[in-house]
Amino acid sequence: MRTIKEVAGLTGISVRTLQYYDEIGVFKPTKVTDAGYRLYDDASLYVLQQVLFFKELDFPLKDIKRIMEDPGFDKLQAFKEQKALLTAKRDRLDRLLDLLGKLERGEACMGFQAFNLDGYYQIMEQFKNENAEAVIKQWGSLEAFDALLRRMKDHEDTLIESAIRYHGSVEQYVADMKENLSHFSENIEKMERIKEKGYVEKNQELMEKLLQDVSKDAHSQEIQGIIDEMMHLLDDQDRPAMKIGENYWTVLIDGYLHNADIIKAMDARYGAGASRFIGEALRYYWQGRQPDDIKMH
Repeated sequence: MRTIKEVAGLTGISVRTLQYYDEIGVFKPTKVTDAGYRLYDDASLYVLQQVLFFKELDFPLKDIKRIMEDPGFDKLQAFKEQKALLTAKRDRLDRLLDLLGKLERGEACMGFQAFNLDGYYQIMEQFKNENAEAVIKQWGSLEAFDALLRRMKDHEDTLIESAIRYHGSVEQYVADMKENLSHFSENIEKMERIKEKGYVEKNQELMEKLLQDVSKDAHSQEIQGIIDEMMHLLDDQDRPAMKIGENYWTVLIDGYLHNADIIKAMDARYGAGASRFIGEALRYYWQGRQPDDIKMH
């Protein structure tokens, strides 16, 4: 067993921080002596390593606590997603550093490849130029569409992170958005039909039925049947042809289970435990399923 001072010296974490982690339940000692001294075994140090790793990846402490308490949380998947995000950010920084090095050496170069969302903005501009009438109908004016693009550029880091999280890479995101825009008018018509045919109301009815009693087994045939009905609610001819990202359901499920804002909103609307219940039900439903082309349902 190690004392809290020994753990602090070994890890570089202050004694006060370790005490705080204990107080909020993020990382607790293996035992506390009668005299009130915190002691830690080797297994607890492995737990601390995980806590510090999630902290390094900018997970809030409240989310880390929830993760550590949830035996069903897929830590490996979380590590994979964070690795993809960090790798993309590293690659982007490498390209920027390479560009700066060339400029520093006085080399003449057009280093636009360093800014890897250019492809996305280009297809959006092309879409506007080739579909002005549809753009005006949907956004009100070409100026409003341009303002949307400016807002995207102002929040580019957030857009990049979202692109990688949902689509796996910026390149895939750009390809998926290009595919979606090629079906823009068709998808707008289908969205209108979705409203006209009462799909929105039907989906809400199924959601309320699903969350009517969250004490039920989320893995039961009854609950899984409701989830399946929701997944196949739209007729094929009414389903928009939209690429929503190969990680869409993983991110959505993680949000229901661990995103404090989503949990608060869902539980406020449907009752305590609703968010975790639908997260567990969806996680069980998608377990083992590997759709080749995840479509909007």
